[in-house]
Amino acid sequence: MPLQGGLNIERKCQLAAVSRAGFYRFLQEQAPVEEEMELRSMIQQIVVEHRHRYGYRRVTRELHDRGFPVNHKRVVRLMREDNLLAVQPRAFVVTTESGHDLKVYLNLAWRLKLTGINQLWVADITYIRLQTEFVYLAIVLDAFSRKVVGWELGRDLSSRLCQAALAKALIDRRPLPGLVHHSDRGMQYAAYDYVGLLEQHQIIPSMSRPGNPYDNATCESFMKTLKREEIYAEKYRDLEHLQANLEVFIEQYYNRCRLHSSLGYSSPEKFEAAVKIRASDNLMGAASMSFFRHGEIYRSDGERRTDRSPTHRLDESPTGYSSAGCSPAEPACASPAGSDSAGEDVN
Repeated sequence: MPLQGGLNIERKCQLAAVSRAGFYRFLQEQAPVEEEMELRSMIQQIVVEHRHRYGYRRVTRELHDRGFPVNHKRVVRLMREDNLLAVQPRAFVVTTESGHDLKVYLNLAWRLKLTGINQLWVADITYIRLQTEFVYLAIVLDAFSRKVVGWELGRDLSSRLCQAALAKALIDRRPLPGLVHHSDRGMQYAAYDYVGLLEQHQIIPSMSRPGNPYDNATCESFMKTLKREEIYAEKYRDLEHLQANLEVFIEQYYNRCRLHSSLGYSSPEKFEAAVKIRASDNLMGAASMSFFRHGEIYRSDGERRTDRSPTHRLDESPTGYSSAGCSPAEPACASPAGSDSAGEDVN
C-alpha cells in the first residue's frame, strides 16, 4: 500500500485507534453480505429438502457438492442462528430377549473383512410408540453398503416378523450361498423356523456376544438414525400412517438420497452402483476372515498376525470355516503351514 499524505496504513490505523483488519474489511465490497444471504438460503433449502434430518456435517458436505466451499464451523453458526439444527436423539430401549434354551451361533461378523455386497447381512428389531399402542420394526441391512434390504412392521414381537423382513430381503437380493447373517441372541433369530429359512438358502448364522452392542453396531447406527430423523420428528395416527411414512423414509430417502459418512458421503444405492462397476473391472474379491488358533492370529492367506484382540474369547475360534465364503473348509486350510506350526499342539 503506497504512502498517503506521508502516512502509511499502519500509522493511520494507530492514530484512528482502529485495527488494520477492520480497516481492510471496511474497504471490501458488500458482496460478502450477499454471499452470506445466498448461503443461508441454500442451507435452509437443504434442511427443508431433508426434513430437518441433516446435521451440520451432512449439510456442509451437501453445500460442497453444490459449489459452496464453506467451513463446517460457519455452517454450525448459521444453522444455530436460524434454528435449523437437527432433532436430538432420545434414549434407546433394548428389545432383545436372550433368556432362552435355543442354539446360539458363533460370532463371525466381526472377523469378516468385507469387499462387496451380499457378504454380510445384519438384522435387528426396535419398537416404535404410536398414540395408543407400541409396534415393532424388524430390519435387515447389508453391512457393506448400509442399504436396508428388507424390513417389516407389525404389532407383535415374534419370529414371524423377522422372517417376513428376511423373506423380503431374499426376494430382492437373491444372494449366493455363503452369505453370513448376523443378529443378536434374541429368541426371534434363534427360533427353529428362522434358522431353517437361513439354512434353506445356505446362509450362515452369526450372533453377537452377550451384552455387547458393538458387535451389531451397523444396525444400532441405523436404528439411531431412524429414531432421530424420522420417528421423533413425526406423530403417527396409527399403524397404516407409520407404514406409509417408513416406506418413504427407508425406500426413497435413506437408501437413495441420504449421505452416509461411512460411505464417503454417498447414498447406499449410489455406493452399490459404484461397487458393481469396480466388480465388473475385477477389482473386487471375496470377503476375508481372520481367526485365532492356539493364541495367535492367522489370516486366510496363511500370514501370521500378532494383533490379538483383548475382547476375543478362545472358545469362539471358528475352526472349520473357510475365510472366503465361510463354507466348511479342509483341515489344512485352518492350520498354518511350514515352520510356523512347530512347537504347537494341533490336535
